[in-house]
Amino acid sequence: HLKSHDLAPLPCLPAFRRHPVWVQAPLGVHFGVVCGMGGIDFLPPMPQTAQNPTEAPGMSRIDDKFAALRAVGRKAFVSYIMAGDRDYDTSLAVMQGLPGAGVDIIELGMPFTDPMADGGTIQLAGQRALEGGQTLVRTLDMVRSFRKTDTTTPIVFMGYYNPIYSRGVTRFLADAKEAGVDGLIVVDLPPEEDTELCLPAQAAGLNFIRLATPTTDDKRLPKVLSNTSGFVYYVSITGITGAAAAQAGDVGPEVARIKAQTDLPIIVGFGITTPEAARDIARVADGCVVGSAIVAKIAQGASVDEVLAFVAGLAEGAHSA
Repeated sequence: HLKSHDLAPLPCLPAFRRHPVWVQAPLGVHFGVVCGMGGIDFLPPMPQTAQNPTEAPGMSRIDDKFAALRAVGRKAFVSYIMAGDRDYDTSLAVMQGLPGAGVDIIELGMPFTDPMADGGTIQLAGQRALEGGQTLVRTLDMVRSFRKTDTTTPIVFMGYYNPIYSRGVTRFLADAKEAGVDGLIVVDLPPEEDTELCLPAQAAGLNFIRLATPTTDDKRLPKVLSNTSGFVYYVSITGITGAAAAQAGDVGPEVARIKAQTDLPIIVGFGITTPEAARDIARVADGCVVGSAIVAKIAQGASVDEVLAFVAGLAEGAHSA
């Protein structure tokens, strides 16, 4: 059942010590299960203590970007696209045009067959990319091509652990660093699994960006923030991407609560589809992320110029906050 980008089967995830049991739940619900002798055992809660600290990466492109934005009193606008959607050339052309459209940080989706945190829009984008031959290798090649003309815009890979595990963590991190990737968001690796990828990524000089959600309470939050770098991605809703609209009135107090425990920038994503929403959310945070709305434009057959014009409107909204 577990498959990577290139459809090579995986026997298991190392997070599961015996046979994996797949359970789907809204993003932000924390649990663990392993298949025991004819039954399912729920793992006991992990102690809520910080892990042994690791040396954080030096100033990265992400750090530099936020420093530059703070210097001019500007909020960050982050955009997400799926690598290889609608096809390799289209996604590369869109990616290359994003900085000119006002994007401060690019999140580049790594297509995967089982994207459990994503709604239909991004799920279908991943399917289109995979059917078009997009692989992790080609996604790394996209970054290399982008870096030929842009050496300053931060790039964050966003996706799931299976393709990384299939390639091998050491090999993947070396390739990602060499290609010009600056950070990782891996939504299915909780802090309890930091030794799998988070700590090696930090050691390799990549930011590891964690997600906090409406269900991340004050007891859980220190664990989520441990070993996080670059920024914190706050998920504005309980659920999957594109499922509901973000509300600034709900998001503002949550951002303040997280800021009380970290100096990292807080970027809010999920449920932002218009320039007005981007402005309102950015006002109560350090910036915002838009993904599904951009991916939907690509799916509708919009030209590269039309997609970038739409992105420019979103960026203007966020930057006006």
